[in-house]
Amino acid sequence: MSKLLVKPKGRIGRVSHVTPKRAGWTYVGFDLHRLKKGETVAAKTGKREVCLVFVTGKGKAVAGGRKLGSLGGRRTPFDGKPWSVYVPEKSDWSVTAETDLELAVCSAPGLGGGVPVRVIGPDDVGQETRGKGTNTRYVTNILPETAPADSLLVVEVITPGGHTSSYPPHKHDRDDLPRESYLEETYYHRLNPPQGFAFQRVYTDADAKGRRELDEAMAVEDGDVVLVPKGYHPCAACHGYDLYYLNVMAGRKRTWKFHNAPEHEWLIAAR
Repeated sequence: MSKLLVKPKGRIGRVSHVTPKRAGWTYVGFDLHRLKKGETVAAKTGKREVCLVFVTGKGKAVAGGRKLGSLGGRRTPFDGKPWSVYVPEKSDWSVTAETDLELAVCSAPGLGGGVPVRVIGPDDVGQETRGKGTNTRYVTNILPETAPADSLLVVEVITPGGHTSSYPPHKHDRDDLPRESYLEETYYHRLNPPQGFAFQRVYTDADAKGRRELDEAMAVEDGDVVLVPKGYHPCAACHGYDLYYLNVMAGRKRTWKFHNAPEHEWLIAAR
């Protein structure tokens, strides 16, 4: 199995756990908690900032000593916009499940920006359609670079069955602003119906001899996490199965500037 593919461990509790040390990088962390009604998960942020995304279910949230009330409510991640909470560094948070609950904990280094705790409701997030034809997908910007945060960029994407996404292939693994920014990235995948699978390839440019430093092609199933330390990272959803993924990105600069694979860039203009 690819070292970039992280399978969930168990069905209850913290089923996915990605730290910078485990991923072999510097910035992005990702956890996925599955809680039964009445269970609580809590943590301190320390030197990191956190975005809590209510993937499914409802829970009562507390952050930075503030009671934030009952948040969430989606039956599946394909059912409308999410509820989320931003929690800065040197703070704490807890969520108590009011129904069965799936909670994503997205984290990156805090930089002392003084951004306060805030609830990010469905009315606070923008949505856009990207691509055309069988490259159409639907994007929900939870924590874009235009929203206050120190390091984190967080977005949800739904790709209909039979469509491609993160395509034409692009990468963001060099500090070369304003052309390209260095961003590590995780993909948390879900399928509808859940017995389906999709594909993701993570690869770098070939050298003069046709060799690639990284070239991994993975079948991703419901609940898998894919690590993208560098390179291009397109996805393909199989016919009959819609693909959802939650992206977490962070790097040296909080901006998303990407470089398209030159050999596939013609697809942008193609009808």
